[in-house]
Amino acid sequence: MPKGPSSKAPASSRRSPCPVSCALDLLGDRWTLLVIRDLILGRNRFKDFISSPEGIPTNILSDRLERLLAAGIIRQVPATDGGKRMAYELTEKGLALRPVLKSLRDWGLSWEPGTMAILQQG
Repeated sequence: MPKGPSSKAPASSRRSPCPVSCALDLLGDRWTLLVIRDLILGRNRFKDFISSPEGIPTNILSDRLERLLAAGIIRQVPATDGGKRMAYELTEKGLALRPVLKSLRDWGLSWEPGTMAILQQG
């Protein structure tokens, strides 16, 4: 049984009602889960995401952050350093992705030679 709210999206915004398909529509590109990984690791500012080793382009990062905000997976919060720029944090919905990322990490470590764990939490 799903734990989160069951909101019905307009049929035109989803390929199908399949939960795997819907999750992939939001998370299934090469960058989104890396942003979530960085948030789990404690990175929370735009500049932190840009400095990740994968080298996400700034325009793509901006788009992914907007999508994650709109989906309720992250929220903006005041930066802890008192700066003018906002920081990001995972919502309850976003934190629920932690075991998904842990499973992907574990799978990669087991099956992809030369990988190294950087997702240590959880």
